[in-house]
Amino acid sequence: MKRKLYQELTEWKNSKQVRKPIVLYGARQVGKTHLIKEFGKSYKDVFYINFEMNPSLIQDFETDLSPVYLLNKFETYFGKKIIPGESLIFFDEVQLCERALTSLKYFCENAPEYHVIAAGSLLGVAIHREKYSFPVGKVRLLNLYAFDFEEFLWACNHELLAQEIRKCFQARIHMSPSLHQLALEMYKNYLIVGGMPEAINHYLLEKRLIDAGNIQNNILNSYIADMAKYTTPAETTKILACFNSIPAQLAKDNRKFQYKVVQKGGSATIFGASLDWLSAAGIIAKCQKVNQGVLPLAAQQELGHFKIFMNDVGLLVLKSGVNAHDLLSDNIHSYIGAITENYAANALVTNGHALYYWESNSLAEIDFVIQLEGKIIPIEVKSNLRVKSRSLSVYTSKFKPAFSIRVSAKHFGFENSIFSIPLYAMFCIESRSM
Repeated sequence: MKRKLYQELTEWKNSKQVRKPIVLYGARQVGKTHLIKEFGKSYKDVFYINFEMNPSLIQDFETDLSPVYLLNKFETYFGKKIIPGESLIFFDEVQLCERALTSLKYFCENAPEYHVIAAGSLLGVAIHREKYSFPVGKVRLLNLYAFDFEEFLWACNHELLAQEIRKCFQARIHMSPSLHQLALEMYKNYLIVGGMPEAINHYLLEKRLIDAGNIQNNILNSYIADMAKYTTPAETTKILACFNSIPAQLAKDNRKFQYKVVQKGGSATIFGASLDWLSAAGIIAKCQKVNQGVLPLAAQQELGHFKIFMNDVGLLVLKSGVNAHDLLSDNIHSYIGAITENYAANALVTNGHALYYWESNSLAEIDFVIQLEGKIIPIEVKSNLRVKSRSLSVYTSKFKPAFSIRVSAKHFGFENSIFSIPLYAMFCIESRSM
């Protein structure tokens, strides 16, 4: 299945500049290994070293980390020569071999002509390091997320529909009624299937939405298994409590994260580190409150006020127990806002936006504010055709943004400095898209 990051990998391969090794990281089961293996087909040979499947190879890194030594070891193991530019060296599950990650520094400094990519879970690469430092400045970091809606359309053989959405977004014109309806139907399917590659694969086999649920449940269980693997039993209990509270946190009218929802008497002292763990593992995304709609947003944060979103909207739908039929039939009312907001958060994160929201003394709230080409742009997210809200008026009156974005089930349009964007077009909100 086609991924957007493939183009960036191709540019890296063809670059004439000094080529740093790549470290591809991300949450579990977002498709890191599959992407690199597909990319590897553009090379004559791929030297695939999986430290989970072949733990004996870890020993090769204990004696010497110089590229000359390691290349000789690899060539001996695979029985063929590694040719610069024609061979790809791929370290998979690299978090299991800290010295392999450290070796990337020496490939960068002493053998940049060799093409080297390492992949691993965000958790293992980012925080589970016991002895050796991360090769800061010597590698190129790429984060792979779950499929966004555009990639989902590609997987479902709707590339032309995705192109039409981008065309209408750029021209700020309506799509035809039939394509608009098709895009909304595919959007609802995406809310249920989500962006995890294996869930999408199972959905595509017979186009049965129910097939994605079993896979999503397995993914959630693998996250829980990681909690036990990387932390103490006491820490696991607290992390799991925070994780299980997410549907309830988002069900509130005020979706600000509250520790008392996790446990009566809960506090940042008790559960703050647990949320940090979930964030480092790529399982959640934190949306921080800002008190001013001015640059820079990072300087306007109120650190004790934030929302938490799941890393994949499909996992949230499953975990919250929402009935898929109700979601498809527009019969759900109490939780659709939370699902829609989580979907929007996923789309913004995938496009490289930091997550912030604005609130004014509980009287007005803007779902997201983003920094776009030196401007602060408010984004209001609505789950259906009803778009009336005083919050956007309050914000625009106070901060005078260049324009605002309203996301809903309505068509594209631009009126009164409000850019109306259909829910299915969130993937178009890129850093240079407006």
